[in-house]
Amino acid sequence: MLLVHCPWCGPRQEVEFRYGGQAGIVYPTDPDALSDEEWADFLFMRDNPKGAFTERWYHVAGCRRWFDVVRDTATHAFLPAIIEIGRAGDL
Repeated sequence: MLLVHCPWCGPRQEVEFRYGGQAGIVYPTDPDALSDEEWADFLFMRDNPKGAFTERWYHVAGCRRWFDVVRDTATHAFLPAIIEIGRAGDL
């Protein structure tokens, strides 16, 4: 089991969190102007690197905040950089 370090609650077990996918995905400014292929690309295509990867996590069973972490996908180790995203109601 992974130990996720919540910036507000401290280290907690993975079962308290929900994985939110790749961080930094920008929503299209005009989604109606996208072709079906471009829209599918936006929805489903994500990076899949071996090594450091920035991810979004949501602390469901705690502070209910979103945050970004950098995790090594080869070792599953969380790396020091953490960026606050906000509370669930703020999104």
